[in-house]
Amino acid sequence: MHLAYPAVLAALLFCVGVYGVLARRNAILVLMSVELMLNAVNLNLVAFDVWLRDTLHAGQALTLFTIAIAAAEIGIGLAIVLMVHRNRGTSDIDRLRDTAEPPQPWDTATEDGATTDDTPTGEKAEATA
Repeated sequence: MHLAYPAVLAALLFCVGVYGVLARRNAILVLMSVELMLNAVNLNLVAFDVWLRDTLHAGQALTLFTIAIAAAEIGIGLAIVLMVHRNRGTSDIDRLRDTAEPPQPWDTATEDGATTDDTPTGEKAEATA
């Protein structure tokens, strides 16, 4: 078997995965694109393992580790996406950019960029002492 066939297929799969990560707005589709990229890497690992006729089958062993990492990644990723969807009502990545917490009422910024504290200075002196 020629090495070019699986290498070209893996390159095409990887390119489709990169396009999916860059162009998609839905978080689940982005996770699916990452999985597609990992599968392209797995295909390359197995193809080069067969081509090199490695007696230890290192490429296949690395593929098993990659599959285990991909399974853990998709589990954690889906849990995060489900929690975000439950809290915000959408899994659109463009709408999730405002994830910063609002400023606390006791920590407000002034016009010159310095922060002021509403706590009395006596309490602050006790906390630092």
